[in-house]
Amino acid sequence: MNKQNVIVFLPAYNEEESIGEVIRGIPRNFHHDAEVRVLVINDGSTDQTVQVAKEAGADYIVSFERNQGLGAAVRAGLRECFAHGADIAVMIDADGEYPANQIPDLLQPIFSGEADYTMGSRFLGTIKGMKIHRRLGNYCFTFLQSLLLKEWIYDGQSGMRAFSRQALEHAEIIHDYNYAQVITLNLVRKGFRVKEVPIQYQVRSKGESFITFRGYLSSVLPAIIKEMKRPVQRVKIDYSAHVISQTSIAKNRQMITIEE
Repeated sequence: MNKQNVIVFLPAYNEEESIGEVIRGIPRNFHHDAEVRVLVINDGSTDQTVQVAKEAGADYIVSFERNQGLGAAVRAGLRECFAHGADIAVMIDADGEYPANQIPDLLQPIFSGEADYTMGSRFLGTIKGMKIHRRLGNYCFTFLQSLLLKEWIYDGQSGMRAFSRQALEHAEIIHDYNYAQVITLNLVRKGFRVKEVPIQYQVRSKGESFITFRGYLSSVLPAIIKEMKRPVQRVKIDYSAHVISQTSIAKNRQMITIEE
């Protein structure tokens, strides 16, 4: 098969202290059937985020003139990945909390034909340093998401996800503040298969998150209600579009082990 064009995109707002390290940590040659490029969505940063990203090796940078919100940045990331011909898009936060070296793990269920959309799960892996109020908020909103989908989810707010090309094409984010709940509700309701992958998470040590519990209550809850009321059409999905043979995967793992 032809090589899979994988684009890793990072929504970023004033992340000069961490984005360079994240970009340099993205595996570029983890599989001989995958070609990896990096896209940064600069959400109106006022610091040196763009310059640091360029120096770290970002292939594409798209900048907003003003800050529009994480939901808008992720929406733009999905759109730009599709326009650049991505077979698979991977989203990872620019703050360094999520392990870039586990991107191959996130892609594995798509390469094996098990899923069309994957999420890195902090609660299936390890989670260090998250404050109790954030954990409780995560539990509550993830539980609500599971009830609405009638499918158990462990980490509905993860900032590390991967999308097949069809998922890229059909994903809709209906508000600008955030994306986490509505995009999963949207894709699963359209028939896309979701799978969670355990990841090793540690709380950010640089910068500050703008996401707040109050913001979730005022912005995300209304968006969840709106999304669930919207009619959606199920998509005819090509489940074999990104499958790489297990033999190929096994050989590549052996090559990586030898190189290490």
